[in-house]
Formats: sequence, C-alpha cells, structure tokens
Amino acid sequence: MLDLSVIVVSYNTKDLLLQCLQSVIDSLEDALTAGRLSIDARSISHGYEVLVVDNASADGSAFAVGRRFPEVRLIENEFNRGFAAANNQAIELSQGRRILFLNPDTVVHGNAITELMRFLDRYPRTAAVTGKLFYDNGDFQHSAFHFPGLWMTFLDFFPLHHRLQQSRLNGRYSPQNYLQRPFEIDHPLGACMMVRREALDRIGQFSEDYFMYCEEIDWCLRAKRDRWLVYCQPAAEMTHYGGQSTAQLPDMMFVELYRSRLRLFKKYYNPFYRVVAKGVIALGLWWEHGRALQRYLNGEITPLQYVARQHACRRVFGLLRADQ
Repeated sequence: MLDLSVIVVSYNTKDLLLQCLQSVIDSLEDALTAGRLSIDARSISHGYEVLVVDNASADGSAFAVGRRFPEVRLIENEFNRGFAAANNQAIELSQGRRILFLNPDTVVHGNAITELMRFLDRYPRTAAVTGKLFYDNGDFQHSAFHFPGLWMTFLDFFPLHHRLQQSRLNGRYSPQNYLQRPFEIDHPLGACMMVRREALDRIGQFSEDYFMYCEEIDWCLRAKRDRWLVYCQPAAEMTHYGGQSTAQLPDMMFVELYRSRLRLFKKYYNPFYRVVAKGVIALGLWWEHGRALQRYLNGEITPLQYVARQHACRRVFGLLRADQ
C-alpha cells in the first residue's frame, strides 16, 4: 500500500489546478529527496499517487493535466457529478493509507503534506486533519469550524458586525488557536482534509446526498458518532484562493448551499432546530430578495443578474416548503 493518495476534483479551474498539482508534486518530491534520515522522506518512503477527477470542464483542464503531468491518474467525467461523487470515484481507485482531499485552488507550502501525515501517524484515533490556510494575499483564512448552529444560519444573511462573523457564534475557532499547538475541531473546510484509510473504511465515503457543500460536515459528524477525533495542525500551511469553481455559477451554488444544509439538518438535527432554522432562512430570503432589488435600482447589478437572484431565492423557498 502506498503512503499517500492525493485527490483533486476540478471544474473549469485549469490554471489554478495546474498550479495546485505542481505544488503537491514539488512538496512530495522534495520530501523524497531529503535523505534517508529525514522524517519527511520516511513519511513518504512507500510512495504516493495523485488522482484528478475532472467534472466535465470546458476550459481544457483535463487535456492540460494529461499533457503536463502524465504521472497523474486522470478521471474524466462526461458530466458534472458533484464534489462528493467525484471524490468517491477517486477513493475507489486510490491505494494510499492516507488520503488528502484538496481543492484545485490550493497551493501547498513546504512540507505541509508530510506534516499532516505525521500527525495522523502520531494520533491513531484521529480520523481527519486539516492545516492552516491563507488567502492569496497572505491574509489568514479559517480552515476549522464548529458544526453549524442557528446563529451561523442567521449571520449568513445578516452579518451585523465583523466580530460576530469571526466568533464562535458563526462557527469559527479563535485565530489564536492557529498560532499554538494542534487543536481538536468539529470539521475542516473541505478545501484541505487528510483522512486515514482505516477511518474511511469504517465510516464510509462521502455521502452523495450532497451535490456541493456539507459533504465534509456530514462525514465528520459520522466520524464523531463513531468516536473518532478531527484536528487542525497549524504547522501545515497552504494557500487557498477560495470559491474559484463555485463563483462561476453563484446563483446555482446559492441554491445548492441551502439544499445541502437542509439535507444536513434533516439527517442530524432535531425537529425544533429544523423549524427554527427554516424560519431564519425564510426571513433571510426575503432580506436577500430586497437587497438584490436595491442593488439593481442602484445600478450595481444588471437586470439579468437581478432576475437570476430572484429565481434562486424562489427555488430555495421551494426547498423550504418541500422539506417536511
């Protein structure tokens, strides 16, 4: 069995995908050539593989990967199967005792990958671990979160104050946590998540109930129920551009976000929570509709963008009515 499988699911992010793959290969090859006494070299001594699942990109991503990285195992889908299903395709083919799920808009820094591997080796009850993320301008980015709560749902629509946005109420851990030793978390951002094979075999793959969003939350909820731990290792640093695939279809992704959240709530949360959450979402949709109208009247968005946002809000309202 190999020491590591790296899985990247891509959709129309060719340039970022190529940059991501280059950073992964550079990091792992540097570890392999560090010498027999290097802890990085020992971490990856049994080899690694990189798998890319392309979800029917129209920008030549698959061709570019095949030409530049012939060593990468490429899976080309005829249609966009969604994030969870595409990752599961690669899991079925993977051979690593550790599996790193990376978004194509991430860049690995230094020995971040082997840091995550060593953490899993040191703590056998840890099912998954993430690292410390930065935006492309160097600013800190949250990579670890508490499970969703009602305040988080409220603050999605009504930001109120930036301190609340960065607080426990909005599911965030304090930035001070990332300056210290590794810390236990509820779930990572799906942009970077390394799992151990034994946990994956026991807990199962990502739930394909979700096309996009919440699949990593669902998986970590199942892991916690099975008494596994999830951690953040701040020593493993990466850049994450963020939202490069989803930004291509913002209104569709707005609908998919709430479709996934409602499914998550239905699977794991009590009836009272679901009723209150749906009320908050309904109120937020009215607010979002009004905000879109104001932006249209101010000339900030086009008529087409306004109609698209209206349609997205109506679709989410329909999801609320259908979710019984």
